[in-house]
Amino acid sequence: MQVRLTLALIALLMGGMVFAQDFGTRTDISGDDLARVRAVTAPTTDFSKPENFETNPAGKATTRFSVNQDSFSHFQDNLSFEQEEQFKLGNALFRKIWVSSPSSTQASDGLGPLFNARGCQSCHIKDGRGHPPFEGQAENVSMFLRLSVPPSEPDTRLAMDGVIAGEVGDPTYGTQLQDFAVPGLPAEGRMVIDYSDLPVTLDDGTVVTLRAPKYSVADLAYGPLADDVMLSPRLANPMIGLGLVENIPDEDILAHADPDDANGDGISGRPNWTVAPETNTVKLGRFGWKAGMATIRSQSAAAFAGDIGISTPLVNLPHGDCTENQPACLAMPTGEQARLGPSEAPDPVLDLVTFYAQTLGVPERRNVKSPEILAGKEAFYTAGCASC
Repeated sequence: MQVRLTLALIALLMGGMVFAQDFGTRTDISGDDLARVRAVTAPTTDFSKPENFETNPAGKATTRFSVNQDSFSHFQDNLSFEQEEQFKLGNALFRKIWVSSPSSTQASDGLGPLFNARGCQSCHIKDGRGHPPFEGQAENVSMFLRLSVPPSEPDTRLAMDGVIAGEVGDPTYGTQLQDFAVPGLPAEGRMVIDYSDLPVTLDDGTVVTLRAPKYSVADLAYGPLADDVMLSPRLANPMIGLGLVENIPDEDILAHADPDDANGDGISGRPNWTVAPETNTVKLGRFGWKAGMATIRSQSAAAFAGDIGISTPLVNLPHGDCTENQPACLAMPTGEQARLGPSEAPDPVLDLVTFYAQTLGVPERRNVKSPEILAGKEAFYTAGCASC
């Protein structure tokens, strides 16, 4: 997958794609409406009371269900009856547990051969954030290591040098370390996290102790990693509100770009450009820890392939992240079937999972009038957190 991405980047660059685009201002709404939007979304300076509509962080789409362990798993409040049905079907697929091939459950096979999880919900627990492994925990449930090496070819460096986000995976282990495998195949290895204490002195002299993680890999099954491999941990992100992020106009995101910190606030926001596989064109990245994906659909397809080893029409890799240096992996059976088309999760499956991710609702904010909440909000703004 990483080779295809790199080639796509080079092809676009060599074809004369222009990246320093002038997006100008929004044309989808009037100037008066744009001024109103900016006024409503401007950071507050009054912390004596909640802002208007502060209980509705997602506007009309805000969910108003009971506060419980499923608070992140409800659909947006503005879906139609037919859309609710789509959401529930997508939810079932999101929770689906995939199995290895061949299997009697042909609509559910195709897992791996190498993988990090058997289903989406395994990492995005209750549609919320994942967590690092607990001390003594043998398996990493919702966290893995991204693997990459510095690009060696000049054209590849050009394509990735501050212009587009891409990655070149380890020659043997690919773009991520898979710590599970189907029967008959060894897993690639396991992530190891060692913590060291890091004392930090606060402004008032109080000393607190933080834990600094150090990441490494053990029990490699396919030989050594590349000498210059880089390890980057990835923790599963929460799923709520993704559809809202997808609908933010490019112009509004780019208006906050400040790569050289011209305003002196210590924050250098940089847009991330990536190739959207749906159109094979360069688009603004929005999803993933480094905004490496432009759409929820492409993010979902990449997760199917890399995390679970399931191919889709968008990322049609039936052996997932297996590389040519893992011939035993490439020789394993896949879940591709003629009656379902040339992928293990055909378009209807990817469509429903995408819709589910797009329409998971943001819960209503609670206790917005609480003096303690308002004091915490003021501290959040004063510390500069709201700038990000």
